[in-house]
Amino acid sequence: MARNTRARPRAPRRLMAVLAAICLTLAGLAVLPTAQAQPNGEDARKAADQVLTWTAGDALDEYTSAPETAVAGPATLVFENSAETGNTTGMQHTLTFTTSDPDYNQDVSVNILAGPNDADGGRHEVEVELTPGVYHYHCTIPGHFGMEGELVVTEDDGGGGEDTTPPEVSASVEGEQDADGAYLGSATTTLTATDDSSGVDSVEFALDDAEFTPYEEPVAVTEPGDHTLAFRATDVAGNVSEEDSVDFTVVAPPGDDTTPPEVSASIEGEQDADGAYVGMATVAIEASDAESGVATTEYALGGEEFTEYEGPFMVHAAGEHTVAYRAVDNAGNSSETHEITFTVVEDGGGDPDPECPETDDRPVVFVGEQQTDVPNRENADGCTVNEVIQDERAWTTPNAFRGHVRGVTRTLAAEGVIDADERRQILDAADSSGIGEGDDEGYEKLFDGTEASFEKWEHVGGGGFDLNEDGTMTSSSETDGMGMLWYPDEEFGDYSLKLQFRDDAPGDGRANSGVFTRFPNVHDHPEESRPEWVAVKYGHEIQINDAPGGDQYKTGSVYGFDLVDHAGGLPTPKGEWNDYEIRVVGQTYAVYRNGTLINEFRNSPGQHFSPPRDDDPGTDGRQNDTGYVGLQTHSTSDVTSFRDVRIKPLS
Repeated sequence: MARNTRARPRAPRRLMAVLAAICLTLAGLAVLPTAQAQPNGEDARKAADQVLTWTAGDALDEYTSAPETAVAGPATLVFENSAETGNTTGMQHTLTFTTSDPDYNQDVSVNILAGPNDADGGRHEVEVELTPGVYHYHCTIPGHFGMEGELVVTEDDGGGGEDTTPPEVSASVEGEQDADGAYLGSATTTLTATDDSSGVDSVEFALDDAEFTPYEEPVAVTEPGDHTLAFRATDVAGNVSEEDSVDFTVVAPPGDDTTPPEVSASIEGEQDADGAYVGMATVAIEASDAESGVATTEYALGGEEFTEYEGPFMVHAAGEHTVAYRAVDNAGNSSETHEITFTVVEDGGGDPDPECPETDDRPVVFVGEQQTDVPNRENADGCTVNEVIQDERAWTTPNAFRGHVRGVTRTLAAEGVIDADERRQILDAADSSGIGEGDDEGYEKLFDGTEASFEKWEHVGGGGFDLNEDGTMTSSSETDGMGMLWYPDEEFGDYSLKLQFRDDAPGDGRANSGVFTRFPNVHDHPEESRPEWVAVKYGHEIQINDAPGGDQYKTGSVYGFDLVDHAGGLPTPKGEWNDYEIRVVGQTYAVYRNGTLINEFRNSPGQHFSPPRDDDPGTDGRQNDTGYVGLQTHSTSDVTSFRDVRIKPLS
């Protein structure tokens, strides 16, 4: 999903009573450019005195903490979205001040993007000059629309008055860590409390649900395991801060650990009366080590080479399967290799259909017109290799057929029907067979790589798209912000929309984009001032996102309404083209990736985002029989390329 914000109803203004200066001892983050005059000299000292801190974590509907009031003048704004503030997923958030709404102060321009994995570890600060009035702030990343609020700024009366503001207290954990972030041998937590009015009177902590006790020095924890340290502070006026906590794990140093990790596997999926998994089985592996911690977990499917386990994976091929698995801890201790065996049957349940998909008993394996030297042997069901390859079936794309052949030959190799060299011969033949090509009859080219077709599209919102010399178009890697490229020449009703996309995100990032369907004209709508949000709120976004973490809505999801979690089973390598087809018939949306149906969604009245949001019209605003199509751009770190965009009406 793109990093931007939908328009939403403004929360009623209210005067809030908390203003505190927070002294955090945790490390910081990466800041987007901010146009704001910086205090200097005496003003800089005053800015340092007035520190306003926002924090974020895993929640998508609120900041973890945020100031509510401030006094006019210099201030240091701190935004932290890190592991220390509760972010366990790597999800990025922003702190953005609204500058285009006349109902709010518009003189402070702040736009900070922060995440635990950025160069500063998630903590940023900027100095600003606040004026009396109300500022509105929010997170601009879609799906995070509850993350907003108001900062009420009053005139500085020179101090004095009764202290009704509790102190601020924070925690930092230090110690040597392993690759998983666990502390080796010991973790030491330091608490820091400040109070600008009456001053701090006491600080207390409680370790692992024990009673609170006075904090006098850093707390060292050496017992291996998961720990939670809660803390609070009281000022001289008797105001008590809200209870907060920090979580961490301690493991034994590698040299002291001689015990191998524990590892187990589980299978999930729909089962028939015989216990076979219908259509597919999802394999999950869990490893734990109470001393030095788990270093790696590996698995091997059907006798293939061991590979690193990164998350649950799906097995679709019909037949019996065996998964071997093991784990190694940070001290080098390896568990025994365990195995789990299960059976997958075709949809419909029962045993695999004894009738073969095709009839082909030629002596050697053919893939289309490509002949191999592989004998056309029979599998355990009595079907030949030629018959299970199904090269006579009507394949929608070459990639769909090749993916099928990869899965079939993997099963054949695991069953001993073919060996590794024979499998390679069949895969090479599939690559050069041409099967799946020439299926574009009746499709209109919306983008064919030419400048003339590219100019028929219109861009709205942030970011942009560039036309490349090779006939592809790529979301901008130079201009940030969420935006949309839409095709304004025609509305479409029931259709099949096909395109190819490629993940071109820089570095270790992954593409994050989407295809918008059936949205109204963005220039003839009550939300015309933010046209890119017309598609977000009044159409459906079919997600493109193969990142292993972060947003839970992965490729094929109907964003916010129907979740697809690929669980390691669908993503292709970066730089590889993917076929994508979206079929919209009536109020049913079917999504195909590389020829495989990965999601089917029925749009019915009254559905809402999960969790619901005040600004979300639900499917009542998306019950459109016709509409436009568009492509999404996110930011400079979520680069996606497209080509060969085409559409065909469906009756």
